[in-house]
Amino acid sequence: MTEHPMKFEAHGLMTRRAMIATGAAALFTAASGLIRPLHAQTVAPTQSMRGGANNYLPGAPVVERIGGGGFWMTGTVRRAGDGAPLAGQRIQIWAHTTEGHERDPESHGATLTDENGEFRLEMPQIIPAFGQAHGHLAYDGDAFETVFLRPVMADPSATRLTADFVLQPA
Repeated sequence: MTEHPMKFEAHGLMTRRAMIATGAAALFTAASGLIRPLHAQTVAPTQSMRGGANNYLPGAPVVERIGGGGFWMTGTVRRAGDGAPLAGQRIQIWAHTTEGHERDPESHGATLTDENGEFRLEMPQIIPAFGQAHGHLAYDGDAFETVFLRPVMADPSATRLTADFVLQPA
């Protein structure tokens, strides 16, 4: 009786067919992204946006609401590197609204992030200034690098604008 030279039939050894199937399954698993590296993904810090600091007034008070409300500015604050949510961070918000210009002190207010790193502050409806409806937000504390954002609204009639921060330790 002659046996094929590449065929393994000894007790517990893998056949050629099983070896090919196992190799193909391992290759598919790796290519599909099911195997993750052991190190954590790095979350890059948010960079300040051009025009974000326009009409910035340092020290705006923490408030329950700016003006009469009706519009919500929302977002999250996370730490660069590991992406952990940052609780208790002060975010200043200001905009050109139906009740005032972005340079007016009464158009400025601040809020604090909750335990999930989320913030929200009600304010009057944002309206276009310089042809764009946009808001201004700032992190200006001491623990992390200062970041100024100027997100533009895709729809000027929207009643919510979201902006997210990823902060780099100072």
